[in-house]
This record gives sequence, structure tokens and C-alpha cells, in this order.
Amino acid sequence: MVETVTMNLLDYQDTKTQQRILLGATGVDYQEFEDSGLGFGYEALMQSPQVEWTDVVSTQKSFKVGDTPLFELKGITQIVRHMSRPGHGAQILLKDEAANASGSFKARRASLAVALAKRRGYAGVVAATSGNYGAAVASQAAMQGLKCIILQEAYDSHGVGQPEILEKARACEAYGAEVVQLSVGPELFLELLKVLDETGYFSASLYAPYSVLGVETLGFEIATQCRESYGRAPDSVVVSHAGGGNVTGTARGLLRAGAMETTVIAASVNLSGLHMASDGQFNRKSFTTSHTGFAMPFLDQPDRVDVPRNACRPLRYLDRMVTVEQGDVFYATELLAQFDGLERGPAGNTALAAAIPIARDLPDTALVVVQESEYSGAGKSHYAQVAFARENGIGVAVGDPRKSTPGVNIILPATPEGMTVADVDLRAVREKYVRRRSVHGEHSEADVAFLAEETRLPVAAVQEILGRK
Repeated sequence: MVETVTMNLLDYQDTKTQQRILLGATGVDYQEFEDSGLGFGYEALMQSPQVEWTDVVSTQKSFKVGDTPLFELKGITQIVRHMSRPGHGAQILLKDEAANASGSFKARRASLAVALAKRRGYAGVVAATSGNYGAAVASQAAMQGLKCIILQEAYDSHGVGQPEILEKARACEAYGAEVVQLSVGPELFLELLKVLDETGYFSASLYAPYSVLGVETLGFEIATQCRESYGRAPDSVVVSHAGGGNVTGTARGLLRAGAMETTVIAASVNLSGLHMASDGQFNRKSFTTSHTGFAMPFLDQPDRVDVPRNACRPLRYLDRMVTVEQGDVFYATELLAQFDGLERGPAGNTALAAAIPIARDLPDTALVVVQESEYSGAGKSHYAQVAFARENGIGVAVGDPRKSTPGVNIILPATPEGMTVADVDLRAVREKYVRRRSVHGEHSEADVAFLAEETRLPVAAVQEILGRK
């Protein structure tokens, strides 16, 4: 008779226990990719799923994912050109990812993760997410005949949940998943480990190499479709940025398609001053993804995730990063609906909110691609989010969005001319990353080379920063 050992949640803080569970739940032995110094074999990790590119594409096609339309936003392009100086106002294109099964680009990540789980004989999949990824994993599990458990940070300590999060839980359950809802706090990762350990299911982690590989088809399609329709790759692609997988996968797909000159721009909603793990501040924001609460920490601390090494490394690929205000995104959502006839969820319009002011300063011959959209409706509607903000004492007004304070008020612009972006100092972020990774004593040439690859800083600049340390 086999004795069943019941573990307490705190038991999962043990490093060896975590390594054992994650090896069984991902099939990736992360120790194989560790170097003796500061670095690890990133490209080797990215190749570890051992899936041919043609298989990635065919798998997604088999499960209603990919080959989404790319089209011009004619109404918004006209608005941009109307308010631009002569000869300026880039053409804005939208990659309409709401056409994927489950209604977001995250179906690309989920399709490959669930297919790998099926291929390797797992009975089910588990994902920890408050967002669209849960619905994507649940949808793919339903199609591919696997069980699914979604862990979701859903409530504050008073049992109050944001309408967007509750809508996503509804979607997960509609696809047949079991949803485990938690209050905000640090226990999410430990609960994930516990569920993986007790079920033996596959970890459909957002940060695993197979998830990022699934997003590469998105960047590849953008470059291919632009060439087919316009004879060239896009000048810029604006990517909604949170944990880094969207940027990393899209950029790698663009490079795979040979779009070497395309500028990759990350866009995040400014939620500075709000702590994402704070119970008191959890419901004082109107965005659960594509915001700086995730985007900034993941830039210089990418490995604070549910696997030992994060496959999402946005600093390797970013050319520029900008932030927009919450009011800008809600306003862009209205513009998209009323001038191009597309109702899409506001979080997916973060890149659109940034693309509008960016396009104003580019030549009218330039092509700017808004890299994603997402489904809308019910709690995901910006109307529901604004109503929830008011219920929580957040002021809502029209004026200059730059004068808004996250967690205090939301200010919508009066006209499209009022939409702006604020540039993030990526050089400072890159230097901060190097300082975080530096150690006392000598650094090997391999250490310096790895940090240069991670940050896109010149080797001499890395050496100087390490010397100052």
C-alpha cells in the first residue's frame, strides 16, 4: 500500500521540491542550460521544445489559431493625418487577434503548450493567470481533450473582484475549466506548485519556451502579410507589453521572417505608484494586464516567474518603450469602435493608444502595425471598467490624461490631439539590469558577453558598469 503524503502550502517554498515539480510539469530540465557564471544558454532553452516551425504553424491552424487578418484602420489613419503636419501621419494597420479561438493572441501560446501536453501524455494542464491566457488555455484544452485548471488572483480581502477578471473566469468555466480563485497575494505560485504536484498535470506556463514559440507566428505573420499587401515589412510594430512574452515572441517572429529593420515598440499603461500585490490597491487600477506594474519589474528582473528561467527577455528585442495613461486607452477604444466599427477589449487597445500619437510624427509613407486586439463584452468592456472605478472612488473626468494619478483619477482626452506617449529610458533600465546581475570579484568574458546580449548594451558599456560596481 502506497502512503499518501499531504504537504502544506509552505512546504512548497523548498527549492528542491520546486525543481522536482517543475521538471515533471514542464519536461524542461532547466539545470541543463545553466552556465558556470552569471549567464545561461538562452537560445538553447528556446530550442528545447524541439518542435519544427512547420509543426507550430500546422498545430495552431488545426485548433483555430493564427492566420488572423491584418487590415488598415482607415478611420483612425484619417484622424491621425488630419492632426499631423504636412507629409506626416503614418498608415495604421491592425493585426486583429480577436479572431483567434478564445479571442486574444494568447491562444497562440496556449495552442502549442496544450498540444505538447497532449503529445507527452499528460491528462490535463494548469495555468496561473488573471487574464486572457486562462481562457485561451481552457479553450485549447477543450478542443484537444485535456482537463484544465486555472488559478486566478481574483479578489481583494473583502471578496471584491474587478469585472474584467470575473468575466475571464466566466470564459474559463464556459470552456469547461475548473477555476480556483484566490485573493491577491504571494501564495499564487505556491498554490500552483501544489496543484501541479497533486494532479501531475502539465504546466502551461506563460514564461516557458513553448509559450513564447507560439507567439513567434504572430510576428512572422505580420511581416509576411505586410509584404504581400504593401510590398515591404512594417516600419514599426507597437506591442502591448506586460510580462514580456508578447514582445519577445513577436520580435523573434519578425526576425524569423527577415524583418530586421522593423522597429519594435512596447506600450504599457502607466500604473506607477500602484503595487500589484497590494490588497488595498488591487482594485484601484482599471487594467489587469499591459501595464507597468508587470512591464517594469519584468524588464530588469525577468526570472521572478513560475519557472527557473524566463523565456521572455524583452530587453533583448526592444528598440523603444512608451507608456500611455488609462484614459488614453479608453479613448482609443471609443475611436476604434466609432470610426472603424470594431469593438475590442480595452487592454488589447494599449498598443493602439500608443500608435496614434507615434504615427503623428512619422512620414505618411510609413506603416505602423498595432500588433494585437482582444475580444470585448460584459466585464471586459471599458464601460464596465469605468463604472467599477467610480464605485471605488476613482475620479473620472475629461482633460489632460498626463495630469491623472493612477489609483486616484482617470482623465480622458477631449480630442485625439490630447493623446500622448511618454518614453521610458531603456538605457537606464538596461544599466540597472547589469547592476542587479553583477557580483563581487572578477567577471569572466562569458559573463560580460551574456549581459551584453541580455541588454543590447555594447560590451564596453557593460564592462564600465561592472567596474563601477
